[in-house]
Amino acid sequence: LPYVPHVPRMALLGKVTATTFALERPRCVFDGHADASDAVWLAVAFANASATFRNPVSRADVPRYKQLPTARSYMTLETAAAAYSCSAPDPPVLRVGGDTACRDQGRQDPCNGPLPSPGPYRVKFLLMGCRGPKAETRWSEPILLLRAVSPSTIEPVPARRGSDVVVIASILASLGAVLVTTMLGALGAKVWCFLCHQGLGTDAFTRRSYRTHHIPPALPPGCGCNPPGLCRSG
Repeated sequence: LPYVPHVPRMALLGKVTATTFALERPRCVFDGHADASDAVWLAVAFANASATFRNPVSRADVPRYKQLPTARSYMTLETAAAAYSCSAPDPPVLRVGGDTACRDQGRQDPCNGPLPSPGPYRVKFLLMGCRGPKAETRWSEPILLLRAVSPSTIEPVPARRGSDVVVIASILASLGAVLVTTMLGALGAKVWCFLCHQGLGTDAFTRRSYRTHHIPPALPPGCGCNPPGLCRSG
C-alpha cells in the first residue's frame, strides 16, 4: 500500500521522548483489504535493519519485544482491522513504547514496551489474516528519539554564573570605594591649600590662639603696686 507512517505533524506534547514516539493512526488505508477477523500490527525495526525484516507467516511467528536487542525488530499494537476504518471513532494518535509493564513483567504476549535506545527506528503497518499477511504499508522515514542526559554530566552553569556575578560586583564596589576616597582626598587637599593662601592656615591659627583677649597687657616697668594711687614715681 502507498501509505507511509509518520509522526503527527500537529503540535503534540511528548510527540517524541527518550523511549517513545507518537504515530498518526492510518484511516481508510485497509478498507477493501481487511475482513472482520483480520488484525493490523505495527512492525518496529532499527532503521539499518528494516531492509532485512521478513513478515511472519502466522501470529505464532510474530517477533517479540524482548527480542529487539538481538533480532533488531519486533511487532506490537495488535489491533482489530475495524479500528482503522474510515468510520472508526478511536483517537487519531498511537503511542509506540508506552507500556512500561512489558519490561518489568517479561510477558510473552506482544508488548509495546519502552524503546531501549534513541534509534533511529522505522515502522510499518501490516495487515494479517488467519493465513498470514494480506497487505502492508511502506516503511516510515527514520525516527530518532531524544537522547537522555545523565544528571552527573550536567554542569551547574547557573550556579557558576551567579558566583561570577557576585565576584564582579564585589570588585566593582571596591573600585568605586577607592575612587570616591581618592576624589575626597584630592578635594580636601585643594580646600586646605586655599585656606593656607587666605591666611587661615595652621600658622595664623596658632598665632591668634595665643592672643587671648581676657589677659591684660603687661604693666609698664616700675609700677608694681596696686591700686595705682599708692605707686611712687622713680
